[in-house]
Amino acid sequence: MRSRAAASVLEGKGFRNVFNMEGGIRAWEGGVAEGLPAAGIAYFTAAGKPEEFIALAWMLEEGSRRFYSEVPALVADEETKKLFRDLTTAEEHHKASLVSLYKTFTGAEPGEDFPGPILPSEETGDIMEGGMNVSEALNWVKGKNPAAIFELAMALETNAYDLYLKMRYQLKDETSGQVFDHLAKEEKKHLELLAALFERKV
Repeated sequence: MRSRAAASVLEGKGFRNVFNMEGGIRAWEGGVAEGLPAAGIAYFTAAGKPEEFIALAWMLEEGSRRFYSEVPALVADEETKKLFRDLTTAEEHHKASLVSLYKTFTGAEPGEDFPGPILPSEETGDIMEGGMNVSEALNWVKGKNPAAIFELAMALETNAYDLYLKMRYQLKDETSGQVFDHLAKEEKKHLELLAALFERKV
């Protein structure tokens, strides 16, 4: 999933001869690949209107917040716990930014059932960044070593970074551009923090 997102980032920058090998580097080295949880939608192909993009982004941020909030109970290391708590808080801030953007576009407060009324029913529910089910991801990380958990989190952040870059260019107005630029930079920062901790702990 992480390499899929990286390949998409390269394609988005204009590279055309891009390949993503099934099984990743473990398969390349002849080992047995351990698959991450199944991922569904990676990008906002169904969205068209600005409020639909915003609602989808909010939904995925909420899914990631739920996932990150559960991870500290599954790891022993205090530094790792703190990082995932910080990521949980960051997702809350992202949701608040998206609600403000929604108000700017619609002139209305989102209802209690937001984002449900805006999105097709099949798009709502137990989904987070990367198109992965929150419940499946949480079941998957139980009993996994820190390296596997870090790899999953980095995959999510890479997908989110790519997603917001795409949204930034699809929504042409300046306000949306600033919000999605900010979110992309935040996701990149999260990815760098996860990678640094991964290097130290694994």
